[in-house]
Amino acid sequence: MGSLLLALVIGAAVGVVALVLRRHQVPQAPTQPRHQVPTQVDRTDFARPDAPWLVAVFTSATCHVCADVARKAAVLESPEVAVHEVEFSSSRPLHERYAIDAVPAVIIVDDHGVVRRSFLGPITATDLWVAVAETREPGSTPTSGGCQNHGGAHDHDHDHDSDHDHDSEHETR
Repeated sequence: MGSLLLALVIGAAVGVVALVLRRHQVPQAPTQPRHQVPTQVDRTDFARPDAPWLVAVFTSATCHVCADVARKAAVLESPEVAVHEVEFSSSRPLHERYAIDAVPAVIIVDDHGVVRRSFLGPITATDLWVAVAETREPGSTPTSGGCQNHGGAHDHDHDHDSDHDHDSEHETR
């Protein structure tokens, strides 16, 4: 009978200690948003600030997907569209200024520096080219039912505040 009483006392003591320790735990901090792109940029930070449109591609030399996205964007260069690759090791201050924490990141920017569309992660050439055309001239591309973004990137339409979240392979730093 004495052993049973001792076991109950020890069990009660352990329970009280556990309860006290649980009450003194510090709650975890809320998670912070990550992998966002800027909503406004200074056009003088990028190539050809006088062009009506800018496609800026934030990349890193260590990101295998980045070179592919940059190559797809380079084709868009025209008198109306400036394309600027912002590689991390050579343009670190711009990555830091605009808080770019994942690559590849593509922003489509108007002449006032307002980001109109953006993508994080890999993107198909078709999706990128259609996004630029549609951003420049809304209604200029045919629409079909279903998801318009099959490239795997996070597509952000900044005019309509709608996000199409898909799995992505973007690299974080």
